[in-house]
Amino acid sequence: MTTDLDKIIVVGDRVLIKPDNAVERTKGGLYLPAGYQDKEKILSGYILKCGPGYPLPSLDEGESWNHSHNDARYMPLQVKTGDLALFLQRDAIEIKYNNDKYFIVPQSAILLVERDEF
Repeated sequence: MTTDLDKIIVVGDRVLIKPDNAVERTKGGLYLPAGYQDKEKILSGYILKCGPGYPLPSLDEGESWNHSHNDARYMPLQVKTGDLALFLQRDAIEIKYNNDKYFIVPQSAILLVERDEF
């Protein structure tokens, strides 16, 4: 069974993040106005998909026109699908897909991740 997110391919060093539900009240019980979370500098969410990583140059010294199309090599990302990530909002791109809000974030904008496995 495929979902609509299975159709999405994340490229390069970017990740697709589903943001956490916004906090609606403060610890003291005050209700926060709509849009308050949008002004936060650091957001959190779960990583749904990861790109292949940073592209690496070819080590082949042969003719540049004689390369096959499947010789792309990547340095994998440090983050993984399922990680809870804290990221900088200023570097994130917000998208709406099937009426859901997501962020496309480069790995360099991710400050830390929380992972269940060690």
